Amino acid sequence: MTQRRIATQLLGAALGLLPGMAVAQSEAQSAAQPVAVPSGQQVTLTQVLIEEQSTGGPLARFRFLAPRIAESGGDIAPDQAAADMDHLCKALVLPYLAQYALEPDRVVISLSDREVPFGKSVPEATQFFEAYRPGPQGCVWEEF
Repeated sequence: MTQRRIATQLLGAALGLLPGMAVAQSEAQSAAQPVAVPSGQQVTLTQVLIEEQSTGGPLARFRFLAPRIAESGGDIAPDQAAADMDHLCKALVLPYLAQYALEPDRVVISLSDREVPFGKSVPEATQFFEAYRPGPQGCVWEEF
């Protein structure tokens, strides 16, 4: 079973869906509950990807929809979004990793003002990314 398929099953389980059920991003968005973050915006978990790296251990990606970060018409500044991602790592990602016995070397949290297919470039999208090293002391921010 591929790492991406495992992540899809984990996301389905986290969203209350039956194990093994394919979860398209649009289904994930409608099934996921919005999460409040320190900035006051509501973000929605849309995708979790676990990737094997050529060096080191796995990388876990947690992708969130955050419409209020939009460059045009949004009201959440990058520093506010960074605090939101710190909060998401501690409050959502670490418990998720523990629940599913996942031990990635690094976690990447992304916020996007619109749905963007993974690996695709959408120039009009606003996206923010932060990387963390999960550990006993919590989420340790890592500079890209």
